[in-house]
Amino acid sequence: MVKLSEKIKQTPQLKKTVLHLMMHPVKTRPRFWLRCLQFLYMKKGKKSVIYRSVRRDIVPFNIFIMGDHSVIEDYSIINNAVGDIVIGNYTRIGLGNTVIGPVTIGDKVNIAQNVVISGLNHKFEDIDKPIAEQGVCTKQVTIENNVWIGANSIVLSGIQIGKHVVVGAGSVVTRDVPPYSVVVGNPAKVVKQYNFQTKQWDKVIE
Repeated sequence: MVKLSEKIKQTPQLKKTVLHLMMHPVKTRPRFWLRCLQFLYMKKGKKSVIYRSVRRDIVPFNIFIMGDHSVIEDYSIINNAVGDIVIGNYTRIGLGNTVIGPVTIGDKVNIAQNVVISGLNHKFEDIDKPIAEQGVCTKQVTIENNVWIGANSIVLSGIQIGKHVVVGAGSVVTRDVPPYSVVVGNPAKVVKQYNFQTKQWDKVIE
């Protein structure tokens, strides 16, 4: 027997109707009645905190999971309407961050202020049609464990950031970042890499 959610996804008109009931077409966020029920479908670990001023555009048809001892600080925006959001343990989402799924963030990740992490892009290829009417596409963003992302940085869709990476403040990450490295700039480039033989951070010379 096909699950109700699968039946809805497979029936375009039914999907459109259900989506309209859940999402405000102009505000493009969950309707008030649905936001009142978020406590039923948001999965939040023990001692984790989401501050009251956080805009929670969280819907039940995609996953939102937040691990133990993690924090989402004031004035951030968390949106899983177009893709799952999974946040690990002991991770801090800083002031004024924007996280739009599909995004997976590992354990012990520190994200500073005003960082944008988005798995979403707008389609634009048809020049005879307004961009706003062409829909969106998504690609998974993955941030592995023990990463530090500096203030005012941007992580674009489809990016994977490896373990123990430092992203310098103001960086725009447009390609995958290898583990144990430091990246800075727009577009972000690797400037240091950890050397396991010498146990030092070596400068990378292009």
